[in-house]
Amino acid sequence: MIGRIAGVIEHRGPDHVLIDVRGVGYIVHVSDRTLATLPGVGEAAALYTELLVREDLLQLFGFPTPIEKEWHRLLVTVQGVGAKAAMAILSALGHEGVGRAIALGDARSIQTAPGVGPKIAARVVLELKSRAPALMAMAGSASQPAEAPVIDPETPAPRRRPPPPAPPAASSEALSALINLGYTQGDAAAAIARTTGDTPDADTATLIRAALRLLAPRS
Repeated sequence: MIGRIAGVIEHRGPDHVLIDVRGVGYIVHVSDRTLATLPGVGEAAALYTELLVREDLLQLFGFPTPIEKEWHRLLVTVQGVGAKAAMAILSALGHEGVGRAIALGDARSIQTAPGVGPKIAARVVLELKSRAPALMAMAGSASQPAEAPVIDPETPAPRRRPPPPAPPAASSEALSALINLGYTQGDAAAAIARTTGDTPDADTATLIRAALRLLAPRS
């Protein structure tokens, strides 16, 4: 499995880049958002990748952060959503927007992605509403972009992997998710406090949805 590509951009296409890694060129398909953030031809770049394997096709899809890669992997578990459709959804909304749309049951926002019809959009919201909050909560610890490569074949720099975080309580997970969606800590904490006061036994997904409804008029 190819999990990360680091090298020099040799070509930029409308939906992909060709990255040279010590003489081997990899075509990596990316979203419009990711393409806009990548440097120009001849410059170093790094992407987290997901390899799509079919009988007649091998395709690499690239993401600037691990959390966006995880959102792509989650989206393709929905029936009818392929790798390119998932990329289109992320390109249209970003992973924060996708999480917000699912939490609020907003299928119309999902439908703004090119090639995604109302049935598929509704299915995304329905099938992922119970699974998305956990991914939203972990966004803060998995949103660091891939580091630019150091191309040195003799002394490659070792990479240290941080230990996985311990699972927080539902209110902490919901608070983290709201902050990752762009709300201030004060507003998010106030919304969570009000929500937990009304429903003290609510799980993470319920807290996020209720808090977003409170915050929506002020967003």
